Amino acid sequence: MAAFDPSIPFQRIVAGKFRRYHHLTVVQQLLWPSLVLRNIRDVFLVGAGFIQSVTLLLMWRPDVVFTKGGYVCLPVGAAARLLRIPLVIHDSDAHPGLTNRVLSRWAEAIGTGAPLEYYSYDPKRAYYVGVPIAAQFKPFSIAEQKAAKQEWGIASDAPLLVVTGGGLGAARINQIVAQTLRDLQRFTSVVLVAGAGQYDQLRAGLPPDSDRFQLYPFVTNMHSLLGAADVVATRAGMTTILELAALQKPTILIPNAKLTGGHQLKNAQVYEDARAAVVLNEDETEADPKRFVAAVKAVLTDAPASAAMAKRFRALSKPDAAKEMASLILKAVR
Repeated sequence: MAAFDPSIPFQRIVAGKFRRYHHLTVVQQLLWPSLVLRNIRDVFLVGAGFIQSVTLLLMWRPDVVFTKGGYVCLPVGAAARLLRIPLVIHDSDAHPGLTNRVLSRWAEAIGTGAPLEYYSYDPKRAYYVGVPIAAQFKPFSIAEQKAAKQEWGIASDAPLLVVTGGGLGAARINQIVAQTLRDLQRFTSVVLVAGAGQYDQLRAGLPPDSDRFQLYPFVTNMHSLLGAADVVATRAGMTTILELAALQKPTILIPNAKLTGGHQLKNAQVYEDARAAVVLNEDETEADPKRFVAAVKAVLTDAPASAAMAKRFRALSKPDAAKEMASLILKAVR
């Protein structure tokens, strides 16, 4: 939010989402009354959002509409189609969401976060641009990494493992780290960014902060912390993945298999296929947390293999993603 420009006008609309869960069967979801009722309610919210969007686009008369794929984009994109306004979309995840699958039929251009072979989009309109990330995410020199460790008060006599579950944290990953912390500290320092929801509980049961272990609910200057790391363990959101690729960090991905469409599993698969990251199954790792310890140790022990993996990871970063996406938007203007 620090980069938000308050001079840019914005307007809220109502929108609805179609809730479905990758780990449940269709029958299980149909037998979940509150889920069904919320989905029915949200059909009407989409309709209301569409009417709002048509009204706003008629008032604003834009030359092009750009949408990012979340459910709030559906009524806006549909309104753009109705009014014959050029539409450009971007899909960060390797698994296209429902909104983008609908809007892609009408889009002048489609930017993707992963290589095009992971999508079924029309190749004449789809372009692999990556995901726009902040310019601070770039490889750290040895001196810069050492300075970043000093900035965070981390000991320089041991490699650093940074674990993050994203802005909201990841409860299962937090518990895996809590259960294995003593084993991990035998060969590495650990920083855990746990999310606000579990922070107090973890704080009560884990050691106090020191130069060998630190616990945070949230971190704003994430590029500095990740730049200090020797290995990072994280979820498989595409923005986080490409930030780490830009930093050229040896990375362990633990995708959340329960999210819609299994999109994190498919994101992780892109980088596992390219031998650019280590991927752990969350269920298996939760059942046997020593798998996590072994994976971290393997990355830190085999430095040449880890460096090669990080180099392959860096090759998949797209530092000019924002410029390429802006170019697609401008080209769509009639």
